[in-house]
Amino acid sequence: MEFEIVSVKEEEKEILRNLLEKYLYEFSQYDLEDVNPLGLYGYSWLDGYWTEEGRWAFFLKADGKLAGFAMVNDYPEAGKTDYCVSEFFVMHKYRRCGLGKWAAFQLFDRFQGTWQLKRHPGNLPSVAFWDRVVGEYTGGHFRLESMGGEIAYPDGSPADVFFFDTGKNPV
Repeated sequence: MEFEIVSVKEEEKEILRNLLEKYLYEFSQYDLEDVNPLGLYGYSWLDGYWTEEGRWAFFLKADGKLAGFAMVNDYPEAGKTDYCVSEFFVMHKYRRCGLGKWAAFQLFDRFQGTWQLKRHPGNLPSVAFWDRVVGEYTGGHFRLESMGGEIAYPDGSPADVFFFDTGKNPV
């Protein structure tokens, strides 16, 4: 299978919005979010990916087909870092084929600096994925913190946040 990561153009914003709805629906089993009166979850920061500095959106493709997306920004929630994984989604059909790890490594290589990556502790597949990917990418040189009440999801769960450097220096 051949993988690609491509920047989302502004004229492709609706495609990303559609994929975000699928992602947010899947994530609602963890954060317990409800849909709005239109039956959508919505993503408040989407337009900012084309109107503000420091936001980047990418489609993930497998054999030329849409397989997910990744969104990166430089708006840290937990302390000062250069970059954050704001959203990351691989559709079910393309999980466990190496795409997610490949895409994460591509992003970490592309955006050199210090990173933070927030995860919901109840999303066990995500916990296992990010433990493996961040651990492998950094050679074990990362910090993982539970943010307690400092940063919590809508269901009240405290976020777990990875801190690491793409230069593989201890953070």
